[in-house]
Amino acid sequence: MNKKHQYIAVAITVLTLSISANAEAQTSARKLGRGLAAMTCGFLEIPGNIIAETRAQGAVGVPIGLAIGLGMTVTRELVGVYEFVSAPFPMPAGFQPILRPEYPWDYFD
Repeated sequence: MNKKHQYIAVAITVLTLSISANAEAQTSARKLGRGLAAMTCGFLEIPGNIIAETRAQGAVGVPIGLAIGLGMTVTRELVGVYEFVSAPFPMPAGFQPILRPEYPWDYFD
């Protein structure tokens, strides 16, 4: 391997490691993806909240989770539109998510 190939290999390795180190950072692209996910998968708030409330309260959590999930579906989708449209702008500071969990399918972890 000649010197040129070694330099290219080192440069690729450094770039790869720097990209993977920042994979969890909040970015404009991640905010855009969060908004798209919220707009298209907002319905997952219903089973997600049923699961979350059932874990916290037992069987009583099913109707409570259903009610919360119905309300959060609308909220998640509206916040998704906001995040999708405002993705280029760092609002809130540092592109932080507005809702928790960050993605609607995170209830199922």
